[in-house]
Order: sequence, then structure tokens, then C-alpha cells
Amino acid sequence: MKLLKKLLKITLLCLLLLLVVAGGYLWMVFGPLVKGAMSAEKLDDGLYYMEYRGDDGFDALMEKGGFETADQLGSYAMEFLSKGHYKPEVKTEKADFGCSALTVATPDGGVMMGRNFDFPSAVGVIMHSIPDRGYESITTFNVEFYGFGEDYKPEGFANQYMALTGLFVALDGINEKGFAMADLMAGDSVVTNQRTSKPDLTTTGAIRYLLNNAANVGEALELLKGIDMHSDIGSAHHYAMADASGRSVVVEYVDNQMVVTESPALANHYLCEAKNGVGLVEGDHRYDMLCERYEQTGGVMDEKTLTEAIKAVSQEEVKGKFLGTAWTMVMDLKNPSVTYYSRRHFDKPFHFKLSRTKD
Repeated sequence: MKLLKKLLKITLLCLLLLLVVAGGYLWMVFGPLVKGAMSAEKLDDGLYYMEYRGDDGFDALMEKGGFETADQLGSYAMEFLSKGHYKPEVKTEKADFGCSALTVATPDGGVMMGRNFDFPSAVGVIMHSIPDRGYESITTFNVEFYGFGEDYKPEGFANQYMALTGLFVALDGINEKGFAMADLMAGDSVVTNQRTSKPDLTTTGAIRYLLNNAANVGEALELLKGIDMHSDIGSAHHYAMADASGRSVVVEYVDNQMVVTESPALANHYLCEAKNGVGLVEGDHRYDMLCERYEQTGGVMDEKTLTEAIKAVSQEEVKGKFLGTAWTMVMDLKNPSVTYYSRRHFDKPFHFKLSRTKD
């Protein structure tokens, strides 16, 4: 009887040890993701904040050669979040969005970039990423971009976990070096599909890639030359880019070739010489308004003035058809930080600072 009790005790201790080891292993594998999911916080209507620290999976993505469609990228994201145990088929839907951006100098020698994201419907997630390798960044992701819809706003653990998809895609953001960029519709539906032996990335996947790895506009342009670009959601896109030195450019694609134009402002029509003005809609004066404000101030604005300028070109909601401006960002590139406003609630700022230094 004593021997049986001793054996039972040893067996129970062994089982307990196995559970502890298994639990430790599971936490080591899934712990950062669970902590990231649990960090989700609602800030305002349609705007949430999350923070993630650890392996963001992007190096492994690039080692696989990247992906050339949003569906494939979304599937990879789900595979990463499940650590290979779940490999779904993800289907995205085409949708048009607006947007505007303006980069200025500040009176004290700084650089700031303002950006509106306009969309028919949106649930924005601010993703503060501090990866094991790569630059810290603060980006924004619309969960509806992947057709998740309002039912997938990051409330409840399952939806919060799914929102970690934002580790692989971004619509705009800034990194610890003061490099900032934003995705805007370019003005037509001519898609870019570069096909060489280089790694593939989609428009939004490339934003995450650049913010992880580029300290300035020059480095970002070199990185873009090293990938094959593929348009998200079946439309033409262009990027507004700026860095702490004050350089600001627009990156567009014409006949699958990257074209760079120096410009502080951008809306939803092409600026490059080959397609200048394509996509400009009669009655849309946002770009002209931004350029006018820029000229009036000599390109120098404080944060309040820039906020007012970007607010002036934000778009109102059209009930049942268009959300209007889903979020507005005002980014400080010299002292990397960003202030968000959700759905034109300019009396409710949310300020976030990147913790790492630029040195």
C-alpha cells in the first residue's frame, strides 16, 4: 500500500511537472501574442490601441519570398498567429478610399506630417510594435480592410487576437527614426504587379516592411527597389513619405515602374509627370487647399496650424454611404510621436510617443 501511494505520488508529480513544462512552452510560444491581444483598448468610436513586443514574424515572411496578394498575406498572418496550426483562406474585398497628407517644417526646426484616412467604413487599430528585430513603430490598420467587418472590432479575446494581423499590414505610420509614410489611392484602377525574382509585397505589407527597416526616405526608396510591388484591393496606390531631415516625396507606379516626385502634399490624383492630374475629380480641392496653406506659411507650421490645415481637408460622413475621415494623424518626425483624432473628433486627441531614441 505504501509503495502504491509512493508510485501514485511520483506519477502525480511527474504529471504536474509535464503540465508546468508544457505550460511554460506554450507561454514562451504564445505569450507575446496573448499579451499583445490583451493590450487592446478602445479609445474612441472606431479607434483602438494595441501594443506588441516580440517576434513580429516579418523576417520569416520575407524569407518565404513575401506574398503578392492581400489574401495570401492575410493567410500568412493567420498562420503566424496560430503558429502553423491554422491556415485559412482569406478573401479581401475591393473598396475605394480617399485620404490626404501634408509635410511641413516647424518654427523650432522640427518636421511634422499630417494625414487623413478617408474610407466608406472603418474600424481603426493603432498598432504599437516593438519587434525583436527592426524599428519600433506606431501604425494604423483598418480591420475592415480584410472584410472582417464591424463584428470583428477588437473587443473580446478572439477578435483582439485576430487584430494582431496589423503586425503585417499598415495604412500609415511612423518609426523610432522619424521616418513616416502613408498609403493613399492614386486616382485610377491601374494595378501594379512587378514580376521579377525579388521578394513580393503588397502595398500595405510594404509599409510595414519599410517602417521596420528604413531610417529615412532614401533607405525606404532603396528597399522598394529590392521588392516586387503588388497593388492591394485591385486599385492604384501611391505613398507619401517623409523623414526627420525634412525630405518629403511621393512614390507612384506607372507601367510597373516606380516614380518618385518631391512634394510636401498629396491627395488622390497622380503627381508624376507621366500621369499628372489623372484621378483628379472636379470639385475636389483638397490638394490645392493643402498647397495653398503650405505656400501661405512658407512651409512652416506649428502643430496647431498643421492640425487645422489637415482638419480643413477632412471629409464629412455621408450617412449610409461614406464614413468620411476615419482617423487623422499628426506625426512629429524629430521627436517621434503621433497624435490621433478619430472620426473628426478634433476635441479628443490621443498622443503616443515612441520609446526608443533615434541615436
